Amino acid sequence: MTTTTTTTVTLADLTRMLRESAGEEEGIDLDGDVIDTPFMELGYDSLALLQVIGQIQREYGISIPDDAVVDAETPGALLALINEGQAAA
Repeated sequence: MTTTTTTTVTLADLTRMLRESAGEEEGIDLDGDVIDTPFMELGYDSLALLQVIGQIQREYGISIPDDAVVDAETPGALLALINEGQAAA
């Protein structure tokens, strides 16, 4: 019997990767309560999100379909997608 260890990706992990991949908009505080703030309001477009998804896939070994990312408009929605994908793997 093999067990799979999953690591939950947290908001802190996601904001770190956003900063590393795409920088941080002036006047935007990613350390605040941004879980339900749309990425566009945070200054991140779809290209920035694809960069972050690539980093998540490399760091965590998770496969995330690009088309699913389009529907994740907030950090909370993206984290749910990532962490549900891990649970299903």
